[in-house]
Amino acid sequence: MAETRDNRSTAEGIWSLRRLPEMDEVQFTQWQTLLERRTGITLSSGRRSFLETNLGIRMREIGCDSYQAYYEQIVSGADAIMEWAILVDRLTVQETRFFRDPDAFRFVSDFVLTRPREQLKRRPLEAWSVGCSSGEEPYTLAMILNECMAQLALPPLFGVTGSDISKPAIERARKGVFNTRKLAGVNDDLKARYFQPAERNAVAMTESIRERVCFTQLNVLDLNEAPMHGMSIIFCQNLLIYFRRWRRREIVKRLAERLAPGGLLVLGQGELTDWQPPGLQRVPSEHVLAWIKRQTDEE
Repeated sequence: MAETRDNRSTAEGIWSLRRLPEMDEVQFTQWQTLLERRTGITLSSGRRSFLETNLGIRMREIGCDSYQAYYEQIVSGADAIMEWAILVDRLTVQETRFFRDPDAFRFVSDFVLTRPREQLKRRPLEAWSVGCSSGEEPYTLAMILNECMAQLALPPLFGVTGSDISKPAIERARKGVFNTRKLAGVNDDLKARYFQPAERNAVAMTESIRERVCFTQLNVLDLNEAPMHGMSIIFCQNLLIYFRRWRRREIVKRLAERLAPGGLLVLGQGELTDWQPPGLQRVPSEHVLAWIKRQTDEE
């Protein structure tokens, strides 16, 4: 029996190193269609190798030797829901870090600091990070809002919501523990105030910030069902680039509907061109793509 196990282990080890066959056009189109239908994400033909690599890694992990067999497992297998969640995490979670776009975060800080103090005292700020991945962006927003409240001598009346399609990413974000390399863009004062040592070369967000941030799994194709409304700030960067132009407009339109009057929407540079979202006024800036929701005379 021990010999049988050893032989099987050796065979599996050899197989796991074997190069998978290239994905043909029909298979690539099949996967393209599935991804776009379920997530809205569009993979161009130039990203076939990206798809092959990520599918291949997962297929080796579970011992699947053909793209078609894995496709059928994803669509109708006994563990299809769980397997789909794992694959989505592999295909959508991108490298991120704290203060990834310094210009945009400075813009958010200026936006808050120029609000009337009475308005901030009367209504807590609600920020939303869309496509938050493993949580660096919403925690950055929380740090910025906390710094603003302190500068204005106001209590920390704010909350931040992070949403992402990937359940594993959301679970990692909730833990609030990060490798120290993710802090490259954080200055020493903020590191001292908002991070504490954790195990294995990691740091953890302080409880004062973690208690201000919540996370939820959300597919941006389902924004019409999202519970977020009356948001003061919506931050959506490095997400729209994965969608077709018409779908980008639809997503931004839905996000605008969830802004409070006078609320701020921040996108990534170049993610939306030649279109003016209804009900929003573009903020003049060379470095940040942002809009303010117009207020009516009654508001």
